[in-house]
Amino acid sequence: MPRKINPALMKPMTVSSELEAVVGKGPMPRAQVVKKLWEYIKKNNLQNPENKRNIFADDKLLPIFGKKEVNMFEMTKLVSKHLS
Repeated sequence: MPRKINPALMKPMTVSSELEAVVGKGPMPRAQVVKKLWEYIKKNNLQNPENKRNIFADDKLLPIFGKKEVNMFEMTKLVSKHLS
């Protein structure tokens, strides 16, 4: 039986201007924001090579994260502050 997608993840959300600089114009669902964020992280080689669960913040991600390095679980919590 296929898993059901949580409807809260598919609801279009307003994206802050800081987050918009990384993922593009909103509104967009939370799942799409996270997907685009990971595309950006991989494209710009921002994963810590020694621990792939950690992400380095570049100039665009620093205003979102508030610090130079976060783990991927902390990242989703910090990104949710930029969605309304």
